[in-house]
Amino acid sequence: MSDTKEKNNTFKWVIQAFTILFTIAIIAFIIYGIKEGIFSSNKEMLQYIKKMGYIAPLLFIFIQIVQVIFPVIPGGASCLAGVIAFGPIEGFIYNYIGLCLGSAIAFLLSRKYGMKLIQKLFKPETTEKYMQYIKEHKFHKIFFWGIFLPGAPDDLLCYIAGITNMSFKTFIIIIILGKPLALLGYSFGIGILPFFT
Repeated sequence: MSDTKEKNNTFKWVIQAFTILFTIAIIAFIIYGIKEGIFSSNKEMLQYIKKMGYIAPLLFIFIQIVQVIFPVIPGGASCLAGVIAFGPIEGFIYNYIGLCLGSAIAFLLSRKYGMKLIQKLFKPETTEKYMQYIKEHKFHKIFFWGIFLPGAPDDLLCYIAGITNMSFKTFIIIIILGKPLALLGYSFGIGILPFFT
């Protein structure tokens, strides 16, 4: 029994240590990115990604995770950058992996740190608009359609979902099924554009 308890404690410690290190890495990358101008435009981001060679896909996935957790880059812009850098199919895959992972982390951070974190990351007027849906018991529906259809503030919705009674399982199912629709528009819409111009 004590062995099981010890293993559980070790596992929790490893997860906490990984979370702390990952958070430090994200913050350090954001500071570096802002200083180097990586996030200033699609062009700068593309140039930086292309310089990375074989690790470019991993770097791009990391950027997508970062842009969900700390929304310093417009989501649509980074999705387009992925498609332009890697093509419609690989761009779709890397976008999908990064956005799903980032969304899950945002949900878990919000569940742990609550409304204080949301207030630090987003404008009060935008937050209040979606908080109203919680009071009206409409948030689950809004979240579902917000993830499935492009144009909604996905990052904010993921954070707000974390402070509702939505289970992590329900959240993940909606994210996994909903993210591809908007991404397909970016990936294949951009991919077929040259044939019409």
